[in-house]
Amino acid sequence: MGAGDLRSGRIVIVGASLAGLRAAEALREEGFTGSLTVVGEEPYPPYDRPPLSKQVLLGKAAADSTGLPMRRDPEAEWRLGVRAAGLDLLAKRVLLEDGESLPYDRVLIATGTRARPWPNPEEGTLDGVFTLRTCDDAAGLAERLAAGPERVLVIGGGFTGSEIASACRELALDVTVAERGPAPLVGALGGTLAKLAAVMQRNHGVDLRTGVTVTALRGNGRFTGAELSDGTRVDADTCVVALGAVRNVEWLADSGLAAGPRGIACDAGCRAFNMYGIVTDDVFVAGDVSRFPHPLFGYQMLSLEHWGNAVEQAEVAAHNMVNPGPMQRPHLAIPTFWSTQFGLNIKSVGVPTYSDHVVIAQGSLEARRLAMVYGYRGRVTAAVTVDMAKALDYYRHLIETAAPFPPAPGAQDRAIAADVPIPSDVPDPKGLSHEPTVALTGYLPDRRLTVLQPTR
Repeated sequence: MGAGDLRSGRIVIVGASLAGLRAAEALREEGFTGSLTVVGEEPYPPYDRPPLSKQVLLGKAAADSTGLPMRRDPEAEWRLGVRAAGLDLLAKRVLLEDGESLPYDRVLIATGTRARPWPNPEEGTLDGVFTLRTCDDAAGLAERLAAGPERVLVIGGGFTGSEIASACRELALDVTVAERGPAPLVGALGGTLAKLAAVMQRNHGVDLRTGVTVTALRGNGRFTGAELSDGTRVDADTCVVALGAVRNVEWLADSGLAAGPRGIACDAGCRAFNMYGIVTDDVFVAGDVSRFPHPLFGYQMLSLEHWGNAVEQAEVAAHNMVNPGPMQRPHLAIPTFWSTQFGLNIKSVGVPTYSDHVVIAQGSLEARRLAMVYGYRGRVTAAVTVDMAKALDYYRHLIETAAPFPPAPGAQDRAIAADVPIPSDVPDPKGLSHEPTVALTGYLPDRRLTVLQPTR
């Protein structure tokens, strides 16, 4: 297929959120002139999710006001409010839940994630029990918080759970956070910074319970409280289940792609693998649903739930969909994410979970202003700043150049701290009720394959 052929034909994008929109725009910018269809489960045009746990809950923005601006009209047919039900690789068709099917020459899968529901459906449907992922979720929860509940229980101390707890305290609401691990954010940032997160939550009046699980939600039609594994009970009239995300891959179960609970495996050019590990030429993946190898992190398969990654990966996927092999690009962006909570601005670059030691390179835990650098086997792999975001570019450069760890004195506001490196104390995710924001997934197939040799 020549470059001209790649710029025509039919492309279907499954997933009408950030990655889907940016890919559609990039396809047109790259010169694609064929038919473009975007399928989305929600009935709304693409919108921004980070404000949902911040400004929307605080009443500073309406849930329906977070629409993403279009950089250009992608001249696409938008099929919103309909779910994809299957993918036929042989016939090259996307099957929709309403019975229709869409033919394609190339398809981009950008179905993202959904909130992990409470495991007991009966308890999870009690009035007053919420998850937070969609704008409808945010609208319902914001309305409940504005009504002034007696106490809010947040189950899970990851970034979403912590941001919700922060919003509750800003609204002067009593809030309890229950986290199975030793501290909030420990799965994403390791033990040292998680201790600071725990101190900040408690200093802001959060009733933080760590090392416990919620065993049952109570109520008769309406949520009234929860039982904890240590035998205590939390009386509350609102509950937010923040137990991480589920990747939207179930619709691909019979497709033959390498899709499982960790997402869809793809190469660095965003081309999906099939279940035998063979790369496909016409199926691409981008955003939260993807797993891709990164040479800076030992070629581990990375699963990222980051705004920036969705944008950058969508643009790489779009470029590679309309360019022949020698002109294709790899997705080698360094993961970055940020969070604002309890008056702190936390920014991360690299993969903190890919580490064995950390050192505080600038500032201090006591000052609550610092830069912590993470290393693995003697080289820098990540950095996290607390209220010191300007230092992040310097540490990004160290990661990109595989600089030695601990880092030498550099662009910091004082000589590098004399702290000796300490273990990064990154726990096994199985012991947490929140998930790392960057997951190193290795290759963990969710099915056994039997390869049948043809008989002669």
